[in-house]
Amino acid sequence: MAPKIDSHHHFWQYRPEEYAWIDDSMAVLKRDFLPDDLQPLLAQLDFSGSVVVQARQTAEETEWLLHLADRYDFIKGVVGWVNLCSDDLDLQLEKYSDHKKFSGVRHVVQDEPDENFMSRKDFQRGIGKLAKYGLAYDILIFRGQLPGAIQLVRNFPGQVFVLDHMAKPQIRKQEVQPWKQHMEELAKFPNVACKISGMVTEADWYGWKANDFRPYMDAVVNAFGISRVMIGSDWPVCTLAGKYGEVMGMAMDYIGQFSQYEREMILGVNAVRVYSLSGKKSSK
Repeated sequence: MAPKIDSHHHFWQYRPEEYAWIDDSMAVLKRDFLPDDLQPLLAQLDFSGSVVVQARQTAEETEWLLHLADRYDFIKGVVGWVNLCSDDLDLQLEKYSDHKKFSGVRHVVQDEPDENFMSRKDFQRGIGKLAKYGLAYDILIFRGQLPGAIQLVRNFPGQVFVLDHMAKPQIRKQEVQPWKQHMEELAKFPNVACKISGMVTEADWYGWKANDFRPYMDAVVNAFGISRVMIGSDWPVCTLAGKYGEVMGMAMDYIGQFSQYEREMILGVNAVRVYSLSGKKSSK
């Protein structure tokens, strides 16, 4: 049976000073979210595994997530954080890459005040080291940063990239362009995959309908193709706008139009390949 993988979620032990982005409008997120909370939600939808993604830019969190992955078999991969701009990056990557579940790296570029952050020499030097360790890089940006992401990807044809949350299009306003055009340009690079994730928090939290998301999912599938799209919940952040089953169910209903083979690719096969979740990492 083909694996079903939630390719994007988070865990945290909530402390206000460490999660300053969680303001009073997000009070539902002001608590711990741990593996024992997620596991039954996965089981309800017959998902066999998941990829946990960093939420804090600290080495301590990366180590904690890897520790959780050792304890919980359903955690198939960890996308952690390392300081990509550091002179000792190789030491960091060597430390973590021995862990078979260390699958990728992410930096919260969307919050960087420097609008040209992705073109910085030290950042690009760091990106250039990841392929050696067989690690994917998750691109977390806002839609307006897509041109910079396109240039980044152009510079590293041998690096596996994964675009998180479809670059956060303006779903609330039902704006498609120029986001769609930029996505089509990014998708021309075969080393980039895209997660169908993070949509409900870009829509009306309390009044979204499934049809609100169709133009955006259509654009992603048409641009990237079946073999480079994966599904992710963005739990627990998604709970701002819906329950886990509602959020994942919306995306699963959409891909129901495809053949069984195509559904299996989006629901898990692509995540296993892109993140080397089989445990056999090799340089790309």
